Amino acid sequence: MHAMQYELTLPAGYDMGIIRDRVARRGRLLDDWDGLGLKAYLTRERGLRGSPVNQYAPFYLWNTVDGMNSFLWGGGFQGVSDDFGRPSARQWTGLAYEEGQASHARFAVRRRQRVPDGGLLTDAVEAAVGEARRLAAQDGVLLAASAVDTSRWELVHFSLWERDPPDTGGEVFDVLHLSAPGRDLLPRGRQW
Repeated sequence: MHAMQYELTLPAGYDMGIIRDRVARRGRLLDDWDGLGLKAYLTRERGLRGSPVNQYAPFYLWNTVDGMNSFLWGGGFQGVSDDFGRPSARQWTGLAYEEGQASHARFAVRRRQRVPDGGLLTDAVEAAVGEARRLAAQDGVLLAASAVDTSRWELVHFSLWERDPPDTGGEVFDVLHLSAPGRDLLPRGRQW
């Protein structure tokens, strides 16, 4: 599993209805994308749920590198680049994925943290695996994943919720649409 996200931070007065309309028109284009586990179409609005910015920030879990590369180089990502300029697309290597009991997603939480200096890397990533498991077991969670960016030694914990999530110290996003053609193919549990 590979995680990917790009963030488009928009002006403070930006009409977020433009993004909602865009997702309503184009969101289903990835509903059958080969190699995609899921894409959560995420937004944050300045002043809501603690967000300091207006932002469109889709989050992806890929089943295959081929699917991710096909999206990046084969036309899917080009639409974003054409309309907003080319954002940096962050990538993380999957550590764990777990399913929860919820039936749909209204909110997402992304929490990033540094991998602690010193100590054993095994301990840090095992803790991340445990965090995915802990999040997925909470009431109202659809799924949870943990991943690592070894170029920055940063962990990301991502979860989808059907109701307002509790304060976890992460950024809270609205989910406008969820494309999940290969969600059932995402490997469960620890990824190594």
